[in-house]
Amino acid sequence: MFCQLFGKYLLEKKEINDFDYETLINEQMSVRVRLGTIAVEEGLLTEEQVKDINRQQMTQDRRFGDIAVEMGLLKDSQVGELLARQGDSYLQFVQLITDMTDITKEKLDNYLVDFRKQSGFTEAEMEALKRDDIDELLPIYIATAKSHIVDIAGLFLRNIMRFVSRDFYIEKAYRAKEYAYEHLASQEMSGDASIFIAIGEKEDQGAFLKVASGFAGQDLKNAVEDVYDSVGEFINVTSGLFASAMSVKKLDVDMEPPLGFPGQKATGDFYVLPVVIEDKRLELLISVNADFVPGETPIKTGSIIHDHTESGAANNGARVLIVDDSRMSRQMLKNILEKGGFQVVGEAENGINGVKAYHTLRPDAVTLDITMPEMDGLTALEEILKLDPDAKACMITAAGQQDKLIRALRAGARRFISKPFNEEEILRNMNEVVSAK
Repeated sequence: MFCQLFGKYLLEKKEINDFDYETLINEQMSVRVRLGTIAVEEGLLTEEQVKDINRQQMTQDRRFGDIAVEMGLLKDSQVGELLARQGDSYLQFVQLITDMTDITKEKLDNYLVDFRKQSGFTEAEMEALKRDDIDELLPIYIATAKSHIVDIAGLFLRNIMRFVSRDFYIEKAYRAKEYAYEHLASQEMSGDASIFIAIGEKEDQGAFLKVASGFAGQDLKNAVEDVYDSVGEFINVTSGLFASAMSVKKLDVDMEPPLGFPGQKATGDFYVLPVVIEDKRLELLISVNADFVPGETPIKTGSIIHDHTESGAANNGARVLIVDDSRMSRQMLKNILEKGGFQVVGEAENGINGVKAYHTLRPDAVTLDITMPEMDGLTALEEILKLDPDAKACMITAAGQQDKLIRALRAGARRFISKPFNEEEILRNMNEVVSAK
């Protein structure tokens, strides 16, 4: 976040151009920080002393630290401390900006002071920003005593970094009663707490699509259903992590299936955190009140039972039925299983159709997502076991569904697979399921 925010500041000051800014963003995390850069930042060496050591390096095949120690400028222990900071994101930025431009370290320090004052950061907050410390930064941006809001926002931003992009920054959160949007995906958590998490986009500028493509690991273009599906699964992962954290505090929450809403309005009492991802803006909506309404008319996917028995007849692998309300998850799972030698004989998008498909196809194994509309995976498992007591089922679970997962395993499920998917884990578990007696 520091690189993005301070980079924008330097753009406004016309100290860098758009190309410089893009280079900073794209190359920051891959830069190996020189010891001289760190030593100057720490006040251990002057810029002239660093230049002197560099000149000696040009005539000697020796390391920077060894020369500095020999010259009496640094101690061995100090060199070790400098080496430990070579991955520091702030120092990566400093080295890039001073290498790319005519900005001296002194000028950069003056700009940093002006940027801090202009942005309203305290010195402690500025240090947290330099470290990109999300836990320290979020209370600055979200003024609330409700810890759930800050906790969920932190999980969301970490997942943005994990799945979508490191090129993002946030703006001050605000409280709202209405939010008109072009696109929105939302998930409800109920039980000991009533919580809604939603990702919205006010205008069709591509941030929603960027999150969807990043999480899916492929360019989804503008396939509307797949985009809402993927953003919903992204929220599902965030909700699952939050539910797991809640369970440690002895609070039980149940996750409802994510829903997508096109071109409507959310109402209630909620917090809105603007997030800019690669210059494309979206909003994270978090409500801890049951009166939150994400929209009036969710996208409907319709009733789905896909029979693949004919198209997969040439494959002699174990026959698998996939039951999951996410089309993206079904496709990802199908690709992995077929790559591993399995034959996917059918798909269904909810527990009711999953039971029907099992009755018709009689597969060697079935995967059941725990969270689904109409009938969840646990209930579907119980119905399938009534049809076939020897059924081999593998549960699909996000974090935060431990109680249902334990119930499923006790009911007769053989294994479980975690979301987001890991190919090795899936194939290992499915091979164990089909080979079990």
